Amino acid sequence: MTYLYYKTSSYTSNQKPNEKTINQWKHLAEKKNWRITQLPNGFYQTECSNPDNEEWHAVTRRETLEGAETAIDGSIQHFSKKLDAIKGPKVIKTFE
Repeated sequence: MTYLYYKTSSYTSNQKPNEKTINQWKHLAEKKNWRITQLPNGFYQTECSNPDNEEWHAVTRRETLEGAETAIDGSIQHFSKKLDAIKGPKVIKTFE
């Protein structure tokens, strides 16, 4: 997760992320850009593709296939929330 954390942790509520960062978040929010590989020791590694080229980057290692897929789903949810946050505040309730 270090690679993703480094690449995506620069966002604060006072700054709007640049277009490259937004495009990367969109890329990471799509499940088709993720894969799971099995390592020689039997563990499963989640990997995401680089939007600029065909390289894959290791993200996490899990003991089970289900655990690896859950980790991917959590990452997708995380980046989807980041994309929602840059749209600004949502009106939840209004009063008359």
